[in-house]
Amino acid sequence: MTPSVSSAARRQRISILGSTGSIGTSTLDVLSRHPERFEVFALTAHSRVDELAAQCLTWRPRLAVMPTAELAQQLRERLRAAGLHTEVLEGPSALEHVASHPEVDSVMAAIVGAAGLRPCLAAARAGKRLLLANKEALVVGGALFMQAVQQGGATLLPIDSEHSAIFQCLPEERSAWARRIDHIVLTASGGPFRSRDPGTLADVTPAQACAHPNWTMGRKISVDSATMMNKALEVIEARWLFDLTPQQVRVVIHPQSIIHSMVVCRDRSVLAQLGTPDMRVPIAYGLSWPERIESGAQTLDFCSLSSLTFEPADATRFPGLHLSWQALAAAEGSTTVLNAANEVAVASFLAERLRFDQIHALNAETLACLSIDAGEVTSVDGLLALDERARAHAREIVGRWQGRVAVPAS
Repeated sequence: MTPSVSSAARRQRISILGSTGSIGTSTLDVLSRHPERFEVFALTAHSRVDELAAQCLTWRPRLAVMPTAELAQQLRERLRAAGLHTEVLEGPSALEHVASHPEVDSVMAAIVGAAGLRPCLAAARAGKRLLLANKEALVVGGALFMQAVQQGGATLLPIDSEHSAIFQCLPEERSAWARRIDHIVLTASGGPFRSRDPGTLADVTPAQACAHPNWTMGRKISVDSATMMNKALEVIEARWLFDLTPQQVRVVIHPQSIIHSMVVCRDRSVLAQLGTPDMRVPIAYGLSWPERIESGAQTLDFCSLSSLTFEPADATRFPGLHLSWQALAAAEGSTTVLNAANEVAVASFLAERLRFDQIHALNAETLACLSIDAGEVTSVDGLLALDERARAHAREIVGRWQGRVAVPAS
């Protein structure tokens, strides 16, 4: 990876995909601390018209994007009433447009889910500095996505705290990574139910699942953290980001979330990145790499830390996590199926159509039952068709289970 070089005469222009979400708002917070370095070119949102309108009034981007014509028109009316001339675009193609626009230097990819794949690919193919907070681009896209990064000459910078930690522990020259790494260790807090008996999770509510002990996150990723599916997706993401075998990616429970991840080197020395659990740190690093800038996060006070503890990621307590290695060992495209099933499972749980303890069961059954055609994994269209087929299969299972009292076997 080589850093993109911006002219010293102008600020770095950035498009933020998913600007009203947790990562998007944290990105804007970091940008607000460095107005001399960054300029917001485009902002996008999924449904929060009022929040995006307020962001546009503050940041005055050239472009803004909403997913539908109706929402785009609502945004236009609000901006017009405020006398703002930001151009409002709509639909998936508009996301690809702002991700690949020739005047854009950097793209913060903070859209949640497989919907972020195409705009991430557009940014990669256009050779952008791509700040990747959308792990599904790698979970779904895998080799195709990494090929686009290489062919487009993009600079790929991980924003997930764990992958940013690994990246910060490695030399800048990617070709040296394989010679240095024995394996990596991703840390996980264990979520809000780490100490709870797995047999008592049937009555967990969405509000309880979204109450993460250490991090402030959106609802989907909070549920993923509670089931440890977030860590499962991160295992898959790390395999592609750092060109590792699945066996080289390991996970340990670290309840304090102070050590964000570790690299175990070939000489058995261990490099770790530590810090307060604040997403502004990896965001600031991605924005400024290979330099470092002020993030707004608190400095870690070592004297106030009572202890740093570690536990094994037990398969009985965290069965969702172990689906990652199962999917990586299965037919190509299985990680796409796993991600699609999980998105349906989490949405169904948040809509109170699925119990918390059924999320893993749905993911496991979809992964086990859906056959994959080899032709589906050779193109983006094929992968997205597989994604939709897996979603339809998962929705069918949810419909079947809705009238059932007993927990389906996992």
